[in-house]
Amino acid sequence: MSNQLIDRKKLYYIGNLSIFMIGLGFAVRANIAPDLKTDIYDHLDLANSAAMVGEALGITFTGFALTLLFGSALVDVIGMRRMLLFSALGYVAGAAGLLAAAMVPVGALAETLVLGSLLLTGLGWGAVEAASNPMVASLYPEEKTHRLNVLHAWWPAGIVVGGLLGLAISASGLPWQTNVLILMIPAIIMALLVRGAAFPVTERVASGISYKDMFMEVVKRPLFWLFWGCMFGTAAAELAPGQWVELALSNIVGMQGIILLIYVSSLMFVMRHFAGSIVKRISSIGLMCFSCVCAALGLYTLSLATSPFPAFLAATIWGIGVCYMWPTMLGMVSENFPRGGAVALGLMGFAGGMSIQFVLPYMGRIFDSAKAEAAGGVENLATLSPEAMDEVVRFASVESFQAISVIPLLLLPLFALIWFISRKKSRESETTQATS
Repeated sequence: MSNQLIDRKKLYYIGNLSIFMIGLGFAVRANIAPDLKTDIYDHLDLANSAAMVGEALGITFTGFALTLLFGSALVDVIGMRRMLLFSALGYVAGAAGLLAAAMVPVGALAETLVLGSLLLTGLGWGAVEAASNPMVASLYPEEKTHRLNVLHAWWPAGIVVGGLLGLAISASGLPWQTNVLILMIPAIIMALLVRGAAFPVTERVASGISYKDMFMEVVKRPLFWLFWGCMFGTAAAELAPGQWVELALSNIVGMQGIILLIYVSSLMFVMRHFAGSIVKRISSIGLMCFSCVCAALGLYTLSLATSPFPAFLAATIWGIGVCYMWPTMLGMVSENFPRGGAVALGLMGFAGGMSIQFVLPYMGRIFDSAKAEAAGGVENLATLSPEAMDEVVRFASVESFQAISVIPLLLLPLFALIWFISRKKSRESETTQATS
């Protein structure tokens, strides 16, 4: 497609809307997780309902990961337009399926509809990342990390809007299914905008790099696979607590957890716009070291908070920590492995998605195990008073959050080592240039 026909600003707005849509979907899932647990999974299996909700939410990330894995490799063939249209279809069909699940009797059909619908939204989510990330990298090759951070600022913006709408829906007494209806709106708007837009080719095509060279760029580079492994941890530290926040955190601090998620997401929306200036000062890998420290500290202190003010303080530290993780990981890979193109970005997203697929059920199992322990056995859960059940659930919530706080601490030495080596090489290069 000729560059003269491409409206860079319009495409960037489409990219922002697509990321806003998936952020809105994240908030909607956090909003309805307690309702799915109460209306469906508690009736299916009270003792394991939290793990079942975690598995249901996790399947969204499976769809996300699968679309990224295959869609990123095929985006040059399929085209960015078709990929974004597919994402809109996934969100509309997934929302319709959740509405259907709420209408049928609780049982195997309802459970299947929930799982299938969340899988569809996950496929749509992955299609957004498979198209929008390489699109922005192609549109702004001179400032990838900054532009990818600004693009992904619209993820927390979607969470803020979705969270506020969820609070309004709850306060007005409207059924929880209203959240799902709202999810269809940006998907329909995006489909209309995408139909008439001209899209660029990916960097791989523009540079004349073959598919074989693109795959070899990532297959033969150990540093890429180190980044890929780290992506499992950074995604878990950011996304798993956010998806779990309404279900668990409300029981820790005595307020709706979605309020904290809205606050943290607002913070992230603002901070991601300044990623470029921060990276210039301390480098991308230095930013990741700082992020890991704050994420671990914030998650642990968040689990200990017992009232709103300490919770907001802890959430601020956590939000600062996880704010830059996802887009900066993508930016580092795109800058260090430009020949890897959409495949390199897609593999990173695949790692992030699969991480949450494993972590959310893991949090659910910790939650259920701690819940049974606090109750004195699984058989006692059904006999507890509402007050006793609240205390049991609060204990389980603390346990599940503290387990995740360890992950960024494990990543810190790896990022610190990479930072040390990269700074050493940079100084050696400067010395060589000065003496030549």
